[in-house]
Amino acid sequence: MGRGRQKAKQTKVARQLKYYSPSTDLSALERELGTGASSDRQWEAPPADDEDDDWPEASGR
Repeated sequence: MGRGRQKAKQTKVARQLKYYSPSTDLSALERELGTGASSDRQWEAPPADDEDDDWPEASGR
């Protein structure tokens, strides 16, 4: 029978999380994310190198 109090508390917490809106420091976010072409370059995928396979080629059966 104790489910009602537990559910009410969960609902209260969920409502607080849903409507909580902290102040966002957009300039700090911009610094963290970085802007410009140089920051985009660090996230590029490395070039494909088919010669350095870790696995030997499968032999014909």
